[in-house]
Amino acid sequence: MLTIRQLFMMTVIFQVGTSVIFGFASASGRDAWITTLLSTVIGSLPILMFLMLMRLYPGMTIVEWFPKTFGNWLGVPLAWIYPVMFFFGAAHSLGDIKDMLITTILPGTPEWAILALFITVMIYILMSGVQTIGRLTEMILPVLILFFLFEIILIFSSEVVDFHRLAPIAGEGWGRIFHVVMPNGISQSFAESIALTMIWPMADRPEKVLNRVLIATFLSGMIIAVFDAIAIAVFGEMGFMTMVYPLYTLTKTISIADFFENLDAIGILYFVCTAFFKTSIQMYALVRSVQHLLYLNSYRSLVIPMSLVALIISLTLSKSSSEHFAVFSNLVAYTGVPFYIVLPFLLLVTAFIKTHLLTKI
Repeated sequence: MLTIRQLFMMTVIFQVGTSVIFGFASASGRDAWITTLLSTVIGSLPILMFLMLMRLYPGMTIVEWFPKTFGNWLGVPLAWIYPVMFFFGAAHSLGDIKDMLITTILPGTPEWAILALFITVMIYILMSGVQTIGRLTEMILPVLILFFLFEIILIFSSEVVDFHRLAPIAGEGWGRIFHVVMPNGISQSFAESIALTMIWPMADRPEKVLNRVLIATFLSGMIIAVFDAIAIAVFGEMGFMTMVYPLYTLTKTISIADFFENLDAIGILYFVCTAFFKTSIQMYALVRSVQHLLYLNSYRSLVIPMSLVALIISLTLSKSSSEHFAVFSNLVAYTGVPFYIVLPFLLLVTAFIKTHLLTKI
C-alpha cells in the first residue's frame, strides 16, 4: 500500500517530469506561462475523468476497466493500447535523459553507457516494488522544491530578470496560446497521468485520492508556469523559444559576487531526478498492466526484458535532439487526444450508463 502523502508526491514529480527543464509550451513564446496555466486547468479535466472511473470501479486499474465495461472481446484489445502507450512513454523519457546529459555535461560519452546505468538502477527499484518508489519520492521531492526556491532567489539576486519581457500579454492573440494548449499542452504531463491509474488503487485511503491528485496537479502546473515566466523574463521571447533547455540554462545566469556561479549541476539534478522517477512510474505502469492482461502472479519476471527493450527503443527512437522532439510532438498529436481523452471518455459514459442507469431498469 502507498500512503496518500506518497501518492501526492509521486503525482507531482511525475507531472513536473521533464517539463521543468525543456520549457513547457515554449511554442507560445512569451505567453508560455499562460499556456501552462490553461493547460493545467483544462488538463485537470481528463485527470478528473480518470478519478471518476476509479470511483466507479474501486480497486481496479485502467486495463481492468475496459474488459469490465465492454467485455473481453472488445475490452481486452482496447486495454492493450495502454501498455503500448506506457512503453513508448518510458522509452521517450529515457531518450530525454540521454539527449540532455550528452548535450550538456557528458559530451562524447556513449549513449548506451548512460542509459545502462539508469536502467540498472530502475530495474532494482522496480524489483523492490512501487512502495520503494513512493518512499524515495517522499524523500526527494521536498529537497527538489527547496532547490527550486533557492534557484529562484539566486536568479532574482543576479539582477537578470526583467518582467517587461512578458508584455504584452497575449500580444499575438489567444489563437497561438490555444493552439499549444490543444492537444500538446493538456496531453503532456497532465493527460499522461493516465499511467498513475495503475497506482491509485494502492492508496491506503482511497477516499482522499481525488482531492490529493487534483491539488498535486495544480501544484505541478504552478511550478512549471513560474519557471516558464522567469525564463522568459531572463531570456526574452526569442531566446526562450529557440533554446533547447531554457530552464536548465537559467542556472547559468546565476552570478552573485563572483561566488555563486556555474550552478549547472542544480539544473541537471532537477532533470535527472524528475525524469528518472517519471520513467520509473511509466515502467511500473507498463509491467503491472501486462501482468494483469496476461494473468501473471507477479510482474517481476517482466521487469528485466521490458526494461532492456525500452533501452533499445530509446537508443534508436531518434538520431538527434530535434528529431527526438519531433517524434514526441507527433506521438502526442496522433495518440494523446484519442487514447488519453476520447477513449476514456467513452469508457466513462458507458460505465456510468451500465452502473447507474441500466441497473435501475
